[in-house]
Amino acid sequence: MPFYSDVFHYFAIIMTELPNIILQSHYHRPFLADICFEANSTKKPVIILTHGFQGFKDWGPYNLMAERFAAAGFVFVKFNLSHNGTTIDHPVDFVDMEAFGNNNFAKELDDLGVVIDWVCSDEFPVAKTEIDTDKIYLIGHSRGGGITILKAGEDARVKKISTWAAVNEFGKYWKHDQMEKIKEDGVVYVQNGRTKQKMPIYWQMYENYFADLKRFYIPDVVKRLTTPMFIVHGTNDETVPYSSATEIKDWNPNAELLLIQNGNHVFGGKHPWEEEQLPDDLKTVVDNTIRFFKQ
Repeated sequence: MPFYSDVFHYFAIIMTELPNIILQSHYHRPFLADICFEANSTKKPVIILTHGFQGFKDWGPYNLMAERFAAAGFVFVKFNLSHNGTTIDHPVDFVDMEAFGNNNFAKELDDLGVVIDWVCSDEFPVAKTEIDTDKIYLIGHSRGGGITILKAGEDARVKKISTWAAVNEFGKYWKHDQMEKIKEDGVVYVQNGRTKQKMPIYWQMYENYFADLKRFYIPDVVKRLTTPMFIVHGTNDETVPYSSATEIKDWNPNAELLLIQNGNHVFGGKHPWEEEQLPDDLKTVVDNTIRFFKQ
């Protein structure tokens, strides 16, 4: 059951969209953020979306998704991680492989922190009558889901989170012999399934992880997390097995879990997305996340 009619969504609500706002990371690298909301002089919770590995803020149906959250009464913010391989001039293309290779978990957490600080600041270009910064909610997809969990564990401003197809341990499938080879070579290359680009990951990412394992070890954070959490995962996820979600639920029994039967890693989405509606699985995910954030 939708939380508002699609007719109301498309014909009665006038969206305010503020795209491609330039923010500055702590690493001297700018990145872009978008805001979508209905301006009605009513204070609204703020949702911040963190994309996943090889993702970006304008991927597939994400703009439609932003409108659906906004129509449901939220200020929706999405952003490009500063080292995701895109640039200010090329926000949907992986044109900076050096930046991609030098990404790490600390940078992603810090980027999310920059966005939260911005939302709570006088620099945020939305009237104070439109936002409730006491209600900051996070959504993270895939690797971004792991980042979302970690940020909730270290930032009390985050009041609720939802993870979509999230990893539950960054180093879970790293083998010792593989680590030794990457350390020796200084780099490993992964192929982007969509663009077929060979994208570098430098040894510094692994070094960064092990140097601050207490901060980055998701299972321990989940077990002590008191922030309400909604876990969503597809049972046919080809990238992150849905056992990741059930393990998170086991570690934190107070969390709510929704399994999307036969759902894949992107809940039916693809890039580019040329339809005028969300894919059915993603619509289910969005509407249930709205329900969770509203309850």
